[in-house]
Amino acid sequence: MILTLNVAVLLAVIIYFRIGRKGQFQSKANQWMTVSIVLVFGVLIAPTDVGQEIVRVLGDIVNNISASGSP
Repeated sequence: MILTLNVAVLLAVIIYFRIGRKGQFQSKANQWMTVSIVLVFGVLIAPTDVGQEIVRVLGDIVNNISASGSP
């Protein structure tokens, strides 16, 4: 039996646990590590179908918000 692990899924789990810690102070180095992990996650998920769908949905939301603010 071969076990495969998607790196994007692994990073999503790491991000969940790093951001989910409430009430704990983080050092600057720890904050930069979290930002770096999130950026790598974004690069990994962007070319996938899920990433493209997220970009499309966020673009639609931004367009709707900007259109509703116009007179």
